[in-house]
Amino acid sequence: MPLALFSKQKAVPDDNFDIELDDRKIRVNVTRNRNARRFILRVSAATRSVNLTLPSRGSMRDAHNFVDRHQDWLKTQFAQLPDPRPFAPGAIVPLRDTPHQILNVATGRGVVQISKTDDDLPTLCVSGDPAHLPRRLTDWFKKQARADLARQVAIHADILGVTPGKISLRDTRSRWGSCAANGALSFSWRLVLAPPHVLDYVAAHEVAHLREMNHSPAFWALVKDTCADTVTAKEWLKTNGRDLHGIGVTL
Repeated sequence: MPLALFSKQKAVPDDNFDIELDDRKIRVNVTRNRNARRFILRVSAATRSVNLTLPSRGSMRDAHNFVDRHQDWLKTQFAQLPDPRPFAPGAIVPLRDTPHQILNVATGRGVVQISKTDDDLPTLCVSGDPAHLPRRLTDWFKKQARADLARQVAIHADILGVTPGKISLRDTRSRWGSCAANGALSFSWRLVLAPPHVLDYVAAHEVAHLREMNHSPAFWALVKDTCADTVTAKEWLKTNGRDLHGIGVTL
C-alpha cells in the first residue's frame, strides 16, 4: 500500500534523485500532483525504481526526508519483488503459458516471429540489432496482449449487453485490470504471459464492472455468467502472478 504523509511546505521545482538501498543505487522518480494531499511512495516492479508523488506544496527537502524515514519499508518491498528474467537471447519466457525460447536473428528489421527449434520448443525469433531486442519483444508482447484482450472484452460485453470504452495497457504491480467510471478499461500487458483462461477471467471481471461498479454478489454473478473458470483463474494469479512481474525486467 502507498505510504502517506501530509505536508504544507512551499512548492519547489520537481527533481529526481538516487538513494543507496542494500548497496544498490535506486532511482527515485519524483512527480508533483496538484490534486494530491499527501506524499505517495510506490515501488515499480518493472523498472526496479521508486515513484514518489508530491502534493503541490511539498518540498524536495521533505521528499528526501520522507524517503529516508521509509527505507526499511522500501527494503521490504524490494525483497518481495520477483527475480528478474530479462528478455535476452537464449532465455525462455512464457507466451499464453507456453514456454518459448528467445532467439536473435541478425537479418531483418525488428520483426518478431514464432517458429520451432529442432527439439520442438517454440521460439520467438527477434530480428535486428540485439541491443534493441528487449524493447522490440516487449512491444510485441503488448501487441499480442491487446489483441487477446480486445477479443475477450468484446465477447463478454456482448453477453452482458454493455459497451466498453477505450482499452489501454499498463505495467501495474497492484492490479491486473481496472474499469473507470467512463467505461475505459485498463489491463496489465503481462496477462498475455499467463494461461488464456486467466486473461479471459480478468477481461470478464472488468467488463462486469460496466454493469456493477462494485464487488457485490450481483457483480460476481455477472462474472460467473460469462467466465466459467473464475475460481481457477483467481487461484492461478494468487499463486503465480507475482512471478510474471519479473519477466522482461533488467537490473
